[in-house]
Amino acid sequence: MHAFVVLAEELHFGHAAARLGIAQPPLSQQIRRLEDKVGHALFDRAPGRVTLTPAGHGLLPAARQALTGLAEGLAAARDAGSGRTGRLRIGFAASLALTVLPGLLGTFRERFPGVRLDIREMTTAPQIAALHDRTIDVGLLREPPEETGLGFRTVLNEPFVAVLPSGHPLSAQRAVRLPQLAGEPFVLLREAGPRLYDQITGLCAEAGFTPRTAQHAVEWQTVCALVEAGLGVSLAPASIRRVRLRGVAFRGIDPGTARTRVAVAWREGEHDPLVANLLATIGRERRVRSVR
Repeated sequence: MHAFVVLAEELHFGHAAARLGIAQPPLSQQIRRLEDKVGHALFDRAPGRVTLTPAGHGLLPAARQALTGLAEGLAAARDAGSGRTGRLRIGFAASLALTVLPGLLGTFRERFPGVRLDIREMTTAPQIAALHDRTIDVGLLREPPEETGLGFRTVLNEPFVAVLPSGHPLSAQRAVRLPQLAGEPFVLLREAGPRLYDQITGLCAEAGFTPRTAQHAVEWQTVCALVEAGLGVSLAPASIRRVRLRGVAFRGIDPGTARTRVAVAWREGEHDPLVANLLATIGRERRVRSVR
């Protein structure tokens, strides 16, 4: 078809062969094979002159359309194969909307505008299940568990803060030592992130006490609202400070050595260019943050 269209445009076998980068005899053979398939001559060949026959005129628009469609199909295949188009399903923990998620998604969209992002708010355990069930492609979660078949890469390590009612006596301090919270009722996240729950209670145990749980919550915003209502205090990742509530005070932990791990998770052993591009974007974002 390509040879036919070029010859139809040049109407000269020598010029068409040069444009195609082949010798004239192979060009003539290709045209003959195409004419055999059509069942009619496509060109009138006269000494020094080549013209399209009615059959050639009839084929030319369809041939051009076919070549255009093929070129578009090849371009679409290359884009899909390199992860420049397609649909990427991302699960994320709600608190990450307060920290890494906006910058990461913004950078990814700038680099790969042809990719459709399907963003799903999910806690850690449902993300792990969704990765195994193939209902999401990537997860962004806190304190990932050891899980066969999944790969994990750290995105950031985030310090903890104390979450206090704004009128609490400890809110007058710049930082809080954990033993000072020993007698306080706690509002804790459990079902949403059991490993993070264990980490927080472990920090309290290291400080010499077991937290007295007054309320459980599923989302960090709810934790802050319950603290504002005076139902207790809490320990939370530092990004929770972006939740703006008048009745809540956030104070650093002294010493501030404890960190909570944020990681990206994906299925190991699969080559998905969309996932590879997201992982590369995360790596690029981390390098930029470290330079800053």
